[in-house]
Amino acid sequence: MMSLRVLTGITTSGTPHLGNYVGAIRPAIVASQSTDTDCFFFMADYHALIKCDDPARIERSRLEIAATWLAAGLDPERVTFYRQSDVPEVTELNWLLTCVTAKGQMNRAHAYKASTDINEAAGEDADAGITMGLFCYPILMAADILLFNPHKVPVGRDQIQHIEMTRDVAARFNHLFGQGSDLFVLPEAHIEEHVATLPGLDGRKMSKSYDNTIPLFEGGVKALKDAIAKIVTNSLLPGEPKDPDNSHLVTIFEAFASSAETAQFKDELRAGLSWGEAKKRLLDLIEHDIAPMRERYEALMAHPEEIEVLLQTGAAKARATAAPLLKKVRESLGLRPMQAITVPAAKAEKKAALPLFKQFRLDDGLFYFNFIASDGRLLLQSQGFSQGREAGLWIAKIKNEGVAALESNTPIALGEGVALSDVADALMVLLAD
Repeated sequence: MMSLRVLTGITTSGTPHLGNYVGAIRPAIVASQSTDTDCFFFMADYHALIKCDDPARIERSRLEIAATWLAAGLDPERVTFYRQSDVPEVTELNWLLTCVTAKGQMNRAHAYKASTDINEAAGEDADAGITMGLFCYPILMAADILLFNPHKVPVGRDQIQHIEMTRDVAARFNHLFGQGSDLFVLPEAHIEEHVATLPGLDGRKMSKSYDNTIPLFEGGVKALKDAIAKIVTNSLLPGEPKDPDNSHLVTIFEAFASSAETAQFKDELRAGLSWGEAKKRLLDLIEHDIAPMRERYEALMAHPEEIEVLLQTGAAKARATAAPLLKKVRESLGLRPMQAITVPAAKAEKKAALPLFKQFRLDDGLFYFNFIASDGRLLLQSQGFSQGREAGLWIAKIKNEGVAALESNTPIALGEGVALSDVADALMVLLAD
């Protein structure tokens, strides 16, 4: 049974805070532990270049974010974890998709339109300060996704348009160059409706833009304690009953506590628990969860070469998936190896016989196939397969990939005196008909 493939991009800008952990990191890692899900997690460092031109910040952020996800429990043995910039197939596919994407479609992208609207409102040229990176952002995102043909892409609601654009680009490419088959899967946006949005120190959504964040690992337990102490509460004194249902401190507590722990905490607040004691309880609760992760994070930050090894291993895994698909995409566009092309006669009295694959079953109960040239020569002979479907899949693989499918460790032998070029010529004749 084919597993569900899910792809998640991780923005590499800024230092992760507690809201990032609760809202994105923790649920993504939990989802990756499903045995029937094939997960790809990539650090979108090319995308970061659109928003940031500070090399030191880019470098630092990539390290902090990789260390955070690994410390939080991302298992690089279970998932494919890689940097976008370590997979050159991404940028090649980006260009191939750019060549079939309409500029008018990019004109309608939300990020581009928002920037032009701001410029026009300020009385400036509509495209002032807008780079081609921002303008073409949706195509790069499409390349990130389509290169691995995932079924689902978890995104926030503000990214739904980009998934719709990706589907449009994929459908157009399939129509123009698929020759009756789909090169790209049309991915679906997966919206996490129930993922927690953690409030910040002032009750608004936790965000660096509001300067109201609680650090995850940065600054250690002291920084965490200092931030929790700044959570805004009302002026009710110890012993006075508090309303836990209107307290963002309680909302943060709930993100780390069990239902029983939350119920008890609320009861104690109603009974007059002081805000100072409530903040101490919150600190102890969060610290219990993240202290072991912080220790792992600090070890990784001290030895970035360990992260580099994991990312390079992940990139090799990613490329092993990406390269065969990109090869098919390139060939669909006519970017194929040079080889002799057999030109059919202008007119023939009788249609010449074509090469053919012949599938059969022998008395041993196994399934076989031969590839026969138009002149009757045996070009290929397979070993026996337990199921006819296996033989059919190999025939399809040879038709799709050509002689590259025969280069190593295949259950198929060349006929006596047959060269790979003979097979390639016969395949060309067969597929050209």
